[in-house]
Amino acid sequence: MKSTDSLRRSYAINKFLTYFFLILGAVIMIFPFVWMILTSSKTVPESMQIPPTIFPAKWMLDNFKEAIASLPFGHLYWNTTLMVFFRVICAVLFSSMAGYAFAKLKFRGKGLLFGIVLVQMSLPSQIFIIPQYQMVAKMGMANTIFALVFPGLVSAFGVFFLRQTYMSIPDEVGEAAYLDGCNQWQTFYKVMFPLTGTSVAALTIFTAVFAYGDLMWPLVVNSDLKMMTLSSGLSTLKGQFSTNFPVLMSGSLLAMLPMVVLYLIFQRQFVEGIAGTGGK
Repeated sequence: MKSTDSLRRSYAINKFLTYFFLILGAVIMIFPFVWMILTSSKTVPESMQIPPTIFPAKWMLDNFKEAIASLPFGHLYWNTTLMVFFRVICAVLFSSMAGYAFAKLKFRGKGLLFGIVLVQMSLPSQIFIIPQYQMVAKMGMANTIFALVFPGLVSAFGVFFLRQTYMSIPDEVGEAAYLDGCNQWQTFYKVMFPLTGTSVAALTIFTAVFAYGDLMWPLVVNSDLKMMTLSSGLSTLKGQFSTNFPVLMSGSLLAMLPMVVLYLIFQRQFVEGIAGTGGK
């Protein structure tokens, strides 16, 4: 009886600690968003007050009006949507083909080329900004949608990730397709590619999230405010000596709305994609 009671007590304590730390982590992650919402309704003196005030004395919507008047949100939304869409398409298309080639095909220089992919993954992306900008500038494509998409034409992470996925597929599947009369290209897009649905969904999610939050490259390559993305456009609201934080937080709320809506709509796909990635 005592052992049963001790087991129940131990289970209750473990359950309590688990939920306590999960709730604590959730509060820590949600707090910045709550603070952003509260700050967006404050006045400038309230947002800079020390000690800080949690709730505004009067809830204001004028900050949202000022943010909309300060930035061309229509252009920013459109530019961001196009950049995310084309980066996702390029990442899935080229990474799938390259990953399949590195996993299933035999050709000269395969190890060397894949080593270059690994080296690119290990280096910080900031070191590629100058050569990438020089390439875009020489093509005369600065301040265009192509300039925003250019660094995402090929994804080293996507190539490595999908290569691992294709390697987990037995070679017998491709051999069976060959015996049925499929050539190499047909084996890829009719047999192999459909088997990577979960990994492709995960790559789509990662690519979209990283592209949506990309700040440095859009800020460097596009100087025209109407050709910037949401992240780079919002950075223009930050002054050199002083910043209107309520307006900046209002603009940030407007910028994050599309991603929140997409997550609410495709929540199941988000969870399944990330869970499937861990399962691999």
